[in-house]
Amino acid sequence: METDFLPPHLRKYVVEQHYEKYTPVDQAVWRYVLRQLKAFLSKHAHECYVEGLNKTGIDIERIPRIEDVSKKIQEFGWRALPVSGFIPPAAFMELQSLGVLPIASDMRTLDHLLYTPAPDIVHEAAGHAPILIHPEFSDYLRQYAQVAKKAIISKEDLDLYEAIRDLSDIKENPASTPEQVKTAEEHLDKVGKSISHISEASELSRMNWWTAEYGLIGELDNPKIFGAGLLSSVGESKWCLSQKVKKIPLTVDCIKTSYDITEPQPQLFVAKDFKTLVRVLDEMADQMAFRIGGLKGLNKAIEAQSVNTAELNSGLQISGQIVEAITDSNGTLAYLRLQGPSQLSYQDHELPGHDQKYHAHGFGTPVGFLKAYPNQCPSTFTADQWSALNVVPGKETRLEFVSGVVVTGKVQSVLEKDGKTLVLALTDAKAELNGRVLFAPEWGTFDMAVGSTVPSVFGGPADREAYGETTDFVAKRVPAPKYSNEELQRQNLYGQVRKIREDKLQGAALTDALEKVLAAHKTLMPTDWLLLMESLELVLSRHPESKLKKQIEDDLTTLSKKDEKTHGLIQDGLVLAGAL
Repeated sequence: METDFLPPHLRKYVVEQHYEKYTPVDQAVWRYVLRQLKAFLSKHAHECYVEGLNKTGIDIERIPRIEDVSKKIQEFGWRALPVSGFIPPAAFMELQSLGVLPIASDMRTLDHLLYTPAPDIVHEAAGHAPILIHPEFSDYLRQYAQVAKKAIISKEDLDLYEAIRDLSDIKENPASTPEQVKTAEEHLDKVGKSISHISEASELSRMNWWTAEYGLIGELDNPKIFGAGLLSSVGESKWCLSQKVKKIPLTVDCIKTSYDITEPQPQLFVAKDFKTLVRVLDEMADQMAFRIGGLKGLNKAIEAQSVNTAELNSGLQISGQIVEAITDSNGTLAYLRLQGPSQLSYQDHELPGHDQKYHAHGFGTPVGFLKAYPNQCPSTFTADQWSALNVVPGKETRLEFVSGVVVTGKVQSVLEKDGKTLVLALTDAKAELNGRVLFAPEWGTFDMAVGSTVPSVFGGPADREAYGETTDFVAKRVPAPKYSNEELQRQNLYGQVRKIREDKLQGAALTDALEKVLAAHKTLMPTDWLLLMESLELVLSRHPESKLKKQIEDDLTTLSKKDEKTHGLIQDGLVLAGAL
């Protein structure tokens, strides 16, 4: 699998699909879901959906190979790579910004046939991939990813992500006990209730949810489906268009509406067209720290308690956990403080000697204008201007800022890039503001960043690869399911039915082969309705006068009385099979 084009910190999320791991039950679930979806969505999805299924190589009869999907969508400027379950939101967005559709290679269980809280290959391949053929939506998704990867993600977001992932993994694992599910649900509830503020990343995830995942498009009173969450859910694709679900015109205010991934949505947003998505996204971006910068942007980063980047107007980027933005008597930014491993970069590339090991305990710097040149950013000073201030290697200097910050020390070096001064290194240095010591000589060399304003603040380190692992980029794997002897026998029976279909058995030979399978079915798994449905399809299409027809129909009628959900699944299956 080709991953060399990816930055090293993203490669760890890519897994092998291991196509052989899909069981005959998995294939039957895929086939049922895709048959139902195509039948319903050919009328109720955006017109590009069915065309997109064909153009992206999504086949109803079997789970797709992700490498085959990737070859198809390259025609539309994308490629697909397999991942395992949930991956961190920041990693997901960065992959999309690179034109990569991450496809969870896992397959939902029969118990979660209508809807699964965990990402799976139905959702990713049959939901996301087909819509990519529409150039305007594809453009929106790329722009969204570029914006979202700049979003400030909070420590609380990361805790919530871990709790959601744990719960989804446990729910999808057949070996999980009710106690494990309950414990995970209680933990998620506790983490969710402890959220103290809505971060930019949370707002962006809401926009993604109400557009790319659960979006409707067109007229408010007769919308079409385009969100992948709806396109991959038989239950919700039907529910969402009913009068029970409130339809709201899409605006940037959708970011104020939260969602619950474990429940059907009580309201959905309708975009007039795909151009509306781009307009709303731009309105959202105008509110974000990477565009507004300044104290407002810095305070978002401080509140997040995570690794973020403050970019000075000189182009110097300071990455780490921003903990304080000290202001002067006028409320203007005077000094910036970071704690823990910090990094200095320029144009998203770490500056030599300014990695997180060198700045292991944090970083601090004055930001603003010097009294000597109160209307000129220090980064643009000429050599003569710096010389007038004694900023020459080997000389003692005293720098007084308009804010009141005073920096003294011996100049060790001056770092310049593209004609701009970025960093002054001072020894025996001291920095003070109104009697508060901001840097003391015994702390070592004072690397003073040069810049007068902070036009941008964005999520994560500027040079993520050089910075190294951060908590939002942890790679995990969905645990492999462990099958009981009964489940293995069940898979064997499904495999026999699939072989009967693929061998194209007809007439009496079909009946004889199915009779043996159904006899074992009645003994081993009498409540399994999907194998009966698969068998009935074969009988109706290849041997309708078979004695098995009434037997299977009677068994399905009995099973359909179990509960409303099972009744609906069986009825929908009978319609497509031609029995109703």
